[in-house]
Amino acid sequence: MDKHVLQQQVLARLAEDLLQAEQAVRVAHEAATHEENIAENKYDTLGLEAAYLATGQARRVEAIRQAMAVWRQFRPSPYDSSKGIQLGALVCLVDADDRQQQLFIGPAGGSMKLGIGAQLVQVISSKAPLGQAMLGKCEGDEVSIHVATGRQQFEVLRVD
Repeated sequence: MDKHVLQQQVLARLAEDLLQAEQAVRVAHEAATHEENIAENKYDTLGLEAAYLATGQARRVEAIRQAMAVWRQFRPSPYDSSKGIQLGALVCLVDADDRQQQLFIGPAGGSMKLGIGAQLVQVISSKAPLGQAMLGKCEGDEVSIHVATGRQQFEVLRVD
């Protein structure tokens, strides 16, 4: 599987997210400044709430822009077994029920699923708990994380 294709898909998804977030900023700003939302008394907070929403959406836009900049500069390198799993690794994990999952460890803005042919690849950040747990591991190693329901364990099947 080509990591550069995955990187381009991440950038395309982030670009879509950016367009949606920018639209949300415009809508929230219009609501905050619309004449019908001018407060008539201290309990009339619709305009204030819309302003808070516009501020939050503007922060989201900036976060997406920063993630895009990081992904544009990112150069995934080939797997080096002497270093173990590093940023940019494409990892196949298997759980106790023999369910496999493909993970691409990226620099920022993870938490998206991408399709390459019939395969789904989950993009995660190296700062995510599972991403952190995998760093430095090699094929055949165990990876475990604590989740709300207890402990999840995986085996590293392949790394590219």
